[in-house]
Amino acid sequence: MNKKNLIIFTDLDGSLLNHSDYSYKDAIPALKKIKEKNIPLIITTSKTRAEVEELLKELSLNEPFIIENGAAIFFPENYRDFYIRGEKVDKYTVVKIGKDYRYIREIFKNLKKDYPIKGFGDMSVEEISYLTGLSLEEANLAKQREFSEPFIIEDESLIPQIEKKVSNFGLKITKGGRFYHLIGKEQDKGKAVSKVKEIFKTNSWKNIKTVGIGDSKNDIPMLKMVDIPVLIMKEDGSYEDIFLPNLIKSKFSGSKGWNQTVLNLISE
Repeated sequence: MNKKNLIIFTDLDGSLLNHSDYSYKDAIPALKKIKEKNIPLIITTSKTRAEVEELLKELSLNEPFIIENGAAIFFPENYRDFYIRGEKVDKYTVVKIGKDYRYIREIFKNLKKDYPIKGFGDMSVEEISYLTGLSLEEANLAKQREFSEPFIIEDESLIPQIEKKVSNFGLKITKGGRFYHLIGKEQDKGKAVSKVKEIFKTNSWKNIKTVGIGDSKNDIPMLKMVDIPVLIMKEDGSYEDIFLPNLIKSKFSGSKGWNQTVLNLISE
């Protein structure tokens, strides 16, 4: 595999980060190798920009990232001297696909009148911390939504009804590792990945080979969009129900499975 052509898209929770303790410790050897070879590692997550920025700082990475289930792609300023058509936001060029949080919250507030649902916008930082296992500081970053509303529901059998209702407002529901997410109908991780591939290709990265790594339902669109889809084992030893050509299944869960699979792919 030509190192110049490899691009890795990765989910975070349950993939690069362990599901229970959010640690990436076991993935450090693969992360080092990725940096050595200057391979773009593009975080593709349901997390917020604030959360991803914290992690990228920790990992000393300056790469594009996709937030809130494909809602927007953030390219760092002057990234690889690429030309990118998008909106200038802070130190990024942003390609938006999803709908703004304010609009989503308005719809969500109306839904609450008829359904037993509770979103991040209704929860305190302490509550989010309790539900996620994140520290208070991390839960505060998770609350800084720009394009989506994660929520819990008492009766999951009501989800199809809610889906029907929100589709009239250009929205849909996706399921992550821990929460349901109310997001724009036009967005998913796959569309964002496709857009990133297009941007790389128009900036002279003609012959790319893409890897996508995920563990849950909301990763399926991303896994369908890449050359090499990787499914990470869940902590209980099971796998999400996904069947794709070329699908690689990790032999371990979380960051350990991520590490082993990425090292294997890079060495090939």
